[in-house]
Amino acid sequence: MSKKRGLVMVNTGPGKGKTTAALGAALRAAGQGLRVLIIQFIKGGAFYGELGALEDLPRIEIRPMGLGLIAPGDDLGPHRQAARRAWDAARQAVEDWDLVILDEICIAVDRGFVRPEEVVDLIRTRPPQVHLILTGRHCPEEILALADTVSRIDDVRHHLAAGVTAQPGVEY
Repeated sequence: MSKKRGLVMVNTGPGKGKTTAALGAALRAAGQGLRVLIIQFIKGGAFYGELGALEDLPRIEIRPMGLGLIAPGDDLGPHRQAARRAWDAARQAVEDWDLVILDEICIAVDRGFVRPEEVVDLIRTRPPQVHLILTGRHCPEEILALADTVSRIDDVRHHLAAGVTAQPGVEY
């Protein structure tokens, strides 16, 4: 019994590798001829390795639309505005792409920049053939309940805890 349709996949949890897994799925999809759009809700304002790697690949576009990591005490207004622009792009993207990756959307939801109900509505109303991948910590239960696949990535050990700093090509 085969049922071909667009899937909703969530990569969540406190561990490292949620975006990395989504990028691997993007490569796989592009290799099968699918058109892939990656919208980054938090990343932006800095160079990340994935930007350089995907720059010349056909069928994959990446849009870092955030303002970068949110530090304690940051004014959230500009981050909220950037996330809302990313959300508007996401709503349009499901009409035009085969696979849409909403990188760090769960963080945007957790921070209150995007409402969980908006994400639920996008999942339910997207064209039926469109695949969605949502990443980020703290994915709300109402979104998890709609996902076809949920991967919870946990830290068993992380080099940052041992005092090893973030490494180019690994963290960014």
